[in-house]
Amino acid sequence: MTRALLIGREPGAELGFDYVQEPPYEAVVIGSLTLGQLLSFREERALEALAQGKQVLLYTPGLPEAPKNRSLAGSLASAQRGLKNWGVLFTDGGRKRLVTAEEARILRQQGRRPGMDAVLTPLAKEILEGTQ
Repeated sequence: MTRALLIGREPGAELGFDYVQEPPYEAVVIGSLTLGQLLSFREERALEALAQGKQVLLYTPGLPEAPKNRSLAGSLASAQRGLKNWGVLFTDGGRKRLVTAEEARILRQQGRRPGMDAVLTPLAKEILEGTQ
């Protein structure tokens, strides 16, 4: 099984990794974030993994919400978009993960391919095949 650095709480779903706290590891799994951590993401180990082209996954049930404060909820959504733009892959632990055109562009820029469990939108497939 692939070794992954675990940041935060362990995900409630099985993501297929052996969690470790020290190198070496092939991926990073962010199991949870606080409001402050999401709004000003500065997790050095995850950023370093992204810079090295390693897979970084964020377990979405571990994300904070602010349903009663629209402005804060908007800031949280913006922070999530920023993480996606950096190449962080969002997952809820389901067996299949939808890869959008936006994510496909990021993967292609990084020279990476989606996992075998990924379901590609038609445009994402074209982007990864280089026809778009």
